[in-house]
Amino acid sequence: MVHVCRKEHFNAAHKLWNPNWSEEKNKEVFGPCSNVNWHGHNFELIVTVKGLPDPETGFVVDLKELSRLIKTLVIDKVDHKNLNMDVDFMLGKMASCENLVMEFWKILEPAVNAIVPNGHLYKLTLYETPRNFVEYFGEG
Repeated sequence: MVHVCRKEHFNAAHKLWNPNWSEEKNKEVFGPCSNVNWHGHNFELIVTVKGLPDPETGFVVDLKELSRLIKTLVIDKVDHKNLNMDVDFMLGKMASCENLVMEFWKILEPAVNAIVPNGHLYKLTLYETPRNFVEYFGEG
């Protein structure tokens, strides 16, 4: 099996805040990420597809088509947005990287799998900072 990766970039703001907690507890748990006026990141999303190369093209996936899907289905919806307020699939959810990457998976999995005849979406990696990132392999 071959793993093919595509990296995309977006900028977004968010706030980590539990409305059931006091301001003190939010600050204790989330620190500066609970800033009342939000904070932002330069996110990197890496989409990994696993499969066998097509005998006619040699590709597991057409990277131009994969990039188009990622941009259309995800990046265009989150880039230069407030994740807590502007992104429909994050409304009512804690805007953590963990929750964000799981929502990305729900959106991308069926679309990516439809363009990968001999493989499937394998992993999403979401970098919030160069040192903080999450990986998600789906529910299965």
